[in-house]
Amino acid sequence: MKANLRKFDTAAELNPIFAAEIAEKLQAGIDEKGSASLLVSGGNTPRPMFALLSEQDIEWSKVNIALVDDRWVPESDAASNGAMVKDALLINKAAAANFVAMKTEQEDAFEAVSSVTENLAHLTAPFDVVILGMGEDGHTASIFPCCAQLDDALTTSKVLMATEPTTAPHQRMTFTKSALLNSKQLYLHLVGESKEAVLNDVAAGDDERQKPIRAFLNQSDVPMTVMLATSK
Repeated sequence: MKANLRKFDTAAELNPIFAAEIAEKLQAGIDEKGSASLLVSGGNTPRPMFALLSEQDIEWSKVNIALVDDRWVPESDAASNGAMVKDALLINKAAAANFVAMKTEQEDAFEAVSSVTENLAHLTAPFDVVILGMGEDGHTASIFPCCAQLDDALTTSKVLMATEPTTAPHQRMTFTKSALLNSKQLYLHLVGESKEAVLNDVAAGDDERQKPIRAFLNQSDVPMTVMLATSK
């Protein structure tokens, strides 16, 4: 594994340090080019960190936020990452940020790729900060080892694509490997002993089709840091 590992005893120790570091990189992007871009992951892991990040004193009106991926469900659905980001991050000072959700009115994610690509075209790459998560199966974003779209997601030059895992519900929309690697800083945010065990398993091999997160951990073109808390 070529990524830098920063290990903390608890998420309560990790979160304020992580939030401050993200804010610093976003403000640096604003200072350099007038705006900054932040791609985030969903799930429960980032919620406490998002709360701290939302209170950071930066020029949030110049920050563009989008999701790394989302399930193709309406925001009224508990599975919606878009709804989670609005509830957990776009609050306090971060309420001034510019957020564009992935989900459109189209019923089928595969038919919505061009629309979502157009909606997110204002996110100029390289992205300033990209925060990835990791599933127990080693998937990241919605690039699953079980999905028929795996090879495409790992090799295409397209920015976005739809996927449909066989081991998890819902169609998905996701940024591709090449798009996510077009960034200034990658993070992998993990909490818990079970995720540490998965990380150790991932680090022991190099087949990115078996564990797609390896496509990011085993590269050296983009700085990548694993922020790991062994307990909540």
